Amino acid sequence: MTGLYIHIPFCVKKCAYCDFYSLPSRSDLIGVYVDAVLQEAKRYEAKKFQTLYLGGGTPSLLGTANLPRLLSGIYRTLDLSESNESTIEVNPESATLDFLRIALMKGIDRLSIGIQSTSDIELRSVGRVHNANQAIRAIMEAKIAGFKSISVDLIAGLPGQSWDSLRHSLETVTRMDIQHLSLYCLSIEEGTPLALVPPDALPSDNEQAELFEKSCEFLARAGFVHYEISNFALPGYECKHNVNYWRGGEYIGLGPAAASHIDGRRYKNRADLDDYLNNPVGLEEEVEVLTPEQKAAEEAMLRLRLLNEGLNIDDLAGKFGTDNIAGLKKRLIELTGSRQLTFDGKIYKLPPDRVMVSNPIFAKVLGD
Repeated sequence: MTGLYIHIPFCVKKCAYCDFYSLPSRSDLIGVYVDAVLQEAKRYEAKKFQTLYLGGGTPSLLGTANLPRLLSGIYRTLDLSESNESTIEVNPESATLDFLRIALMKGIDRLSIGIQSTSDIELRSVGRVHNANQAIRAIMEAKIAGFKSISVDLIAGLPGQSWDSLRHSLETVTRMDIQHLSLYCLSIEEGTPLALVPPDALPSDNEQAELFEKSCEFLARAGFVHYEISNFALPGYECKHNVNYWRGGEYIGLGPAAASHIDGRRYKNRADLDDYLNNPVGLEEEVEVLTPEQKAAEEAMLRLRLLNEGLNIDDLAGKFGTDNIAGLKKRLIELTGSRQLTFDGKIYKLPPDRVMVSNPIFAKVLGD
């Protein structure tokens, strides 16, 4: 399975916590950017893709003119005839009803709405440009437009956040008949405004962990399956594009800062919009060709993120060869012995009580 990711690096305002490659006040370049993406797409002409994902940034800033132009060009250049999921990320302030209807009409069948909170105080604390009413309206209009697969993003650990306020956000969105929810713990990334001027009211690490654990319990009662570390879905509504990542599948990324992994070769485009507009096909960097041992360890780490599915060690042996997973298998046995992983004789899994401390475990799986 191969996924296609298209990065839309434009935004109205950079959020205080954001370290993704996104650019405020450059939206005048969206039209020429679409031309550049379509030029880069020709590099992969006629290649088959099973999923499509437009992320950002804020893809809803494409508007009702540039989104159809981008999608029509992509469909002409690349083969998405076997696509079984097409997602676009939107923010409430730019996801108009007309835009949502056009997105659905042009083949987008899954929506991911960046809500983050339904508390105006929490939204302002991290520089979000929408308010709670706009967030709720975006979900309502997505349903009016006809979307049957709607995902919402929320953040645990926002400045001043309590369990009461986070529970209110969870109650609000789950009562609106959404099918998927991504819950991310607030991370203070170096160089972001939040790191430069940390707010006084940030929940502690222990308080953030408690918020996340209570959210997991709430979502389980609401019928959502905790299928990946930060992702919850009603049965059958898991994000196929991201599951492909976590199963070690291949993907192509278009746009500055977009990453690709194809034929054992991993690379990304330089994170520079101006360079990209001048030369959309010549910006590869961080090129890496993985050895079978590295590929096996990386796939093992990714598959362990899928909490219910886990890692089938026999599948890895068949895919990469017994010799190439020998070191990995030894590390997995050690992690099982220390109860950081579970093993039923065939499948390794990350236990629920290790989700909040999974990064050190994954580092050991990789051999770091």
